[in-house]
Amino acid sequence: MKLILIRHGMTEANERRLYCGSTDIGLSEKGKRQLSEKETDISAKDFRIITSGKLRCEETLKILFGNLPHETDPSFCEMDFGTFEMQSYDSLKDTDDYQLWLSGDNEANRTPGGESGIDLIKRVTKALDRILEEDRDTLIVTHGGVIAAIMATLFPEENKNRYEWQSPPGGGYIIDTKTKTHIGI
Repeated sequence: MKLILIRHGMTEANERRLYCGSTDIGLSEKGKRQLSEKETDISAKDFRIITSGKLRCEETLKILFGNLPHETDPSFCEMDFGTFEMQSYDSLKDTDDYQLWLSGDNEANRTPGGESGIDLIKRVTKALDRILEEDRDTLIVTHGGVIAAIMATLFPEENKNRYEWQSPPGGGYIIDTKTKTHIGI
C-alpha cells in the first residue's frame, strides 16, 4: 500500500508565524503561487483521496491535482491551539497560560481550550489505523503536525520527534507501508 501525505500550501498564518490549527483559513497568494509552480509526478487519480476538510487543504488538493473526488475526515485536522489560535509567540510569551503550556511535558500539556500533542497523536493514529486496515493506496492532504504525528508513529526506529518530521508547506512524504520505507516530496 502506498500512503502519500501532503501538507497544505503556505497560509498567511504560516507567513506571520501564528499558531493556526482549528481556524479555517485559505492559502495565501504566495502559497497559491508556490503550489501552482510545484512540479509533481504523483498521479492521484487511482488513489483514495482524503483531506482534513479545512479550506487550506481543499485549495491545495485542487491546485495540485484538480477537481478530484475525495473524502474529508476531520481526524486529520491540525492540533487545536485553543486560546492560542492565530496568535504569535511574541504576543503570547509573557502570558502565564503560555508559559505553563511550554513548561514541563510539552507533548502532554494542553493549550487552554485546545488539545495536547498526545491528544493529536491519539486522534490521528486512530484514523490512520482505519486507513491501514483498508489497505488501499491513499493520498491525504493535511497539516504539518498531522504529518509529523503519522511519521513518528510509522517510523519510531528513526528516533525523530514530531517537530523533526515537519514538512514544508506543499511538501510531505510517500510511504510504502509494505516495505516500511519513505521518501520526502
